Amino acid sequence: MNPLKKRDLFIALGFLVVLLLLPLAVGHSRYLLSVLMNCAGLSLIAFGVWLTFTIGRINICQAGFALIGGYTTAIVLSRYGLSFWVALPLSALVAAAIGALIGSFILKLRGIYFSMLTISLTEAIRLAFLNGGDFTQGSKGITGLPQPFGGDSPLPMYYLAVALLALGLLVTWRVYYSRLGRIFRAMRLNEDLAESFGTNVWRYRVVAFAIACALGGLGGAYFAVFTQSVYPQSFTVEHSIYYMLYCFLGGLEFVSGAMVGAFVLTILFELLSQFQQYQTLVYGILMIAVILVLPNGLVAIRAAVKESRA
Repeated sequence: MNPLKKRDLFIALGFLVVLLLLPLAVGHSRYLLSVLMNCAGLSLIAFGVWLTFTIGRINICQAGFALIGGYTTAIVLSRYGLSFWVALPLSALVAAAIGALIGSFILKLRGIYFSMLTISLTEAIRLAFLNGGDFTQGSKGITGLPQPFGGDSPLPMYYLAVALLALGLLVTWRVYYSRLGRIFRAMRLNEDLAESFGTNVWRYRVVAFAIACALGGLGGAYFAVFTQSVYPQSFTVEHSIYYMLYCFLGGLEFVSGAMVGAFVLTILFELLSQFQQYQTLVYGILMIAVILVLPNGLVAIRAAVKESRA
């Protein structure tokens, strides 16, 4: 196992072990556990953005597919009365199918053209649910969704978040460190060269995008039952930009990068809440400083320290 993969595995497993054991330290604190659940759900969605980076595309429409997943779960639970355990995989499948359909057209674009189109796509999906009439309940959204676990303890929902995070991590890891991942990386470096060796570039682009959308749908489904509601404003372009920033900050060369970035930035935002109206300003300045100092992400901080000492 090469050193980068070993470090990636160590960080990923370390995160999961800490999350599993953390309730023993913090007890049943609803606030702390809800922050961690939020971090886990955001990481799950961000894995999809990170995976799209591996084919050389900047994905700013992940919030739209999280919204599709959230509404799929909400409609299945509220309108058809099916179990959450049916709604959860169904949300991922619906998001993946829609992502594959849309991706088969928009993935022909590259660079800023693809990024700008994904921004428009997020807003188009939001407006579609906003104007969905009785089916989506318009601006009122769908509320009162039942959680899959009874009782007052937040621990079952917390461990569900950790389990989904582990699933997203496993899927992303298996894709990235497999033959499929090597093809994705080759496409990111030079699509024309990859195609000249017989690679069906269009098909692999669609596969990568569909997996990314499925992860977004899964995260959206979790947030729908976590908050027991979903609205057209639950996931917006702003959220898509945050998912992208998580990947940049954590590191684009490590699977664990999206997870590290999501946890660090979300917890940092909570800690800065005392600054109130200056919260976003301070948050932005700190983010810019970190990205400038660590262009390869927080996961590569050890290498950056060694390089500075040398």
